[in-house]
Amino acid sequence: MSPSVPRRTPRRRIAGTVGVLVAVGVVITGLVQAAPSSAPPTLDPRISSVMRKAEYRHAQWGLFQQNPETGKVTQSRYADQFFIPGSTAKLFSVSGTWHTLGGGHRFVTPVHAVGQRRGATLKGDLDLVAQGDLTLGGRTRKDGTVAFTTIDHTYANDVPGATLTPQDPLAGLHHLAQQVRTSGIRRVDGDVVVDARLFRPDPALDPAPTPLIINDNLIDLLTSPGARVGAPAGLQWRPKVAPYHVTSSVRTVAAGKPADITVSSSADGTRIRLTGTIAADSAPVLRVSAVKDPNAFGRTAMIEALKRAGVEVRAKAIGPNPSGRLPKSYQGAPAVARYTSPAYSQYAKLILKVSHNLGANLGICLMATTTGSTNCEDGFPVLARFLEHAHVDRKAVQLADGRGGNPADRTTPRALAQILTYWQHTSDARAFRMSLPILGVDGTLADSCPSCPSRGKVFAKTGTAAGGDTLNDRLAVGAETAAGYLETRPGHFDVFFAGVNGASTPNADINGVLAVGNDVADVAAYLQQQASARR
Repeated sequence: MSPSVPRRTPRRRIAGTVGVLVAVGVVITGLVQAAPSSAPPTLDPRISSVMRKAEYRHAQWGLFQQNPETGKVTQSRYADQFFIPGSTAKLFSVSGTWHTLGGGHRFVTPVHAVGQRRGATLKGDLDLVAQGDLTLGGRTRKDGTVAFTTIDHTYANDVPGATLTPQDPLAGLHHLAQQVRTSGIRRVDGDVVVDARLFRPDPALDPAPTPLIINDNLIDLLTSPGARVGAPAGLQWRPKVAPYHVTSSVRTVAAGKPADITVSSSADGTRIRLTGTIAADSAPVLRVSAVKDPNAFGRTAMIEALKRAGVEVRAKAIGPNPSGRLPKSYQGAPAVARYTSPAYSQYAKLILKVSHNLGANLGICLMATTTGSTNCEDGFPVLARFLEHAHVDRKAVQLADGRGGNPADRTTPRALAQILTYWQHTSDARAFRMSLPILGVDGTLADSCPSCPSRGKVFAKTGTAAGGDTLNDRLAVGAETAAGYLETRPGHFDVFFAGVNGASTPNADINGVLAVGNDVADVAAYLQQQASARR
């Protein structure tokens, strides 16, 4: 164990100060100010023009660009000063998980028959042993790749335009249930139990991963306008699992008005209500509600899947997960079903493309399990050792989570360049690069610079940290960052960082935050064009 990794008590205390998440990445509490280590090189005048905007009057920009083969630095502005990273911190956590598990690692989730078989009847329980599979088939395409959208459903309550992938969120459970039937079991004279002992959920990680994750532990709520002004809005929701129940009083209003839809739920999360309005000409509006007890939810969903597959379970479907029935081991209890996930590299692509916070935090817990620990915090020493292996200056990185959402999280532009340089010297260089959002093509950069000369030539993880500035009725953009690769000529890539800490929006509209993100994307594009012109 690395002696320099912060322990649980201080990390919990700091985590309690987190503000309000409003954009892809994270929240903020402060701003780092420091003098540049050296005078910056001459900037492309287009970059200088961006930096001189009113939004950045009190902000600090950082830049770094380097050839990872020769080590030559072509841009350096505050390269060794701490910045709030936003979700560029995921470059560290995902890299550590990828290296620790292996890009080809697959999660195999078994169902064990615990008890005695008598013909088609199991006198005992079916135990679903959760393995930390991030999607459990809920996003898996027929070709084995993992589906994602430009704005993920996990951001639906904060960022406009979130959409759903078409895959069935319960696909993995359907697969397991059908295998149970194929094994010859038609009746379970016992219960279905979720074994979630792989690791203990850590509330200091927000969102806190759980060993069993179905649909990102969310209920999707899709509202469509009614047939006319004043009519009730249409509602579709998924996954439909007892005893979850959704009602809506959303009404249709005149075309052109903004959607104003609020989600509330009961204390246990099972009674969900939508209120508000949707414009007559609006596209469907997505909202989400949290699953408060993933194990009870998963147990009920599995019992319902078994029933659809023709397997009856004597126990009532609705109720708490009876974890006290779990055996000490599964020796002598055969696996009657298994679900095998896509490779971890596919999950890494999902996490990095859409800035998937739950998946990034999950990586910390998964690294802990490789040491035999059920304590997620024990993943940090694993990550620390990897960063040393990757020749990243660990003192230039501060992390208290996997997603870049803790107020303590900091990194320098040079440290981000170091982790990116590491990947360029591995056999997974292309796979890692392609897992990043691509400018004007996909992920969080899909809508940036779609027609500029740099389209498809900038590969970068983005990060956003923003919260409400109530004093000035605007949003404080603690961080807007991007770090990745610039294609300087075919097959050749520079590593780079471009980001700003301490920007402000004109008002409290989230579109102001998105505009700052577009400015950072433009700076990255100008760096790429300038580098290409030099060659």
